Amino acid sequence: MDRKPVSRIAIWQSVNYCWREAAVEAIGTFVLVFAGTGAVMVNFISDGALTHLGISFVFGAVVAALIYATGHISGAHFNPAVTLAFWTSGFFPKRKVVPYILSQIVGAIAASTLLLLSLGTVANLGATLPLNDNWLQSLILETVLTFILMFVILGSGLDRRAPIGFAGLAIGLTVGLEAAFMGPITGASMNPARSFGPAIVGGIWQHQWVYWVAPILGGQLAVLVYRIISNGFRDIK
Repeated sequence: MDRKPVSRIAIWQSVNYCWREAAVEAIGTFVLVFAGTGAVMVNFISDGALTHLGISFVFGAVVAALIYATGHISGAHFNPAVTLAFWTSGFFPKRKVVPYILSQIVGAIAASTLLLLSLGTVANLGATLPLNDNWLQSLILETVLTFILMFVILGSGLDRRAPIGFAGLAIGLTVGLEAAFMGPITGASMNPARSFGPAIVGGIWQHQWVYWVAPILGGQLAVLVYRIISNGFRDIK
């Protein structure tokens, strides 16, 4: 009798272990991509009615809302770079990493697919692309943007010394702020799943690797820095 590969069994066991949290991550990432990239597409269709600042507000507002709505269930990651950062910081179990990331990717793809069916192939489905194909510029900036975002997440959402109840607002404002001032250059993704959904559905693969490498690198750098300033995370426990 054939046996399933050990890796496949391990993944299934991990998903079964945290299927509720994984489902919430899929739903949350779906809402994030549907609202955020949907705003990009609607802005194109409506000849700029939303404006760039309006799109930035949508991204920030939906992130804040999702954190308050689901943070107590799954931790409200909705971002592979955030999940990996929490894992390396020691505050997230290894067995949940793959189910979370897979769920985030599925949610993003589902959102982009629905947007394609509903609105058509406009505005590249909200895909993130480096300005003038300058991948090095976007690599650097996306790394910095994600570092800032993860630093805020650690400081407001993980550090118990932070004011209680303001993490969602702080993180949402950070996303909106970064989208506002750097979106025209890099797309201000800070999230591999957010970039992957439109890319795979729309077949837009130019420099896609940048939007995986940079956010993951930026998140890991934030963990490194916060570990140093929090005495190996001992100050925040």
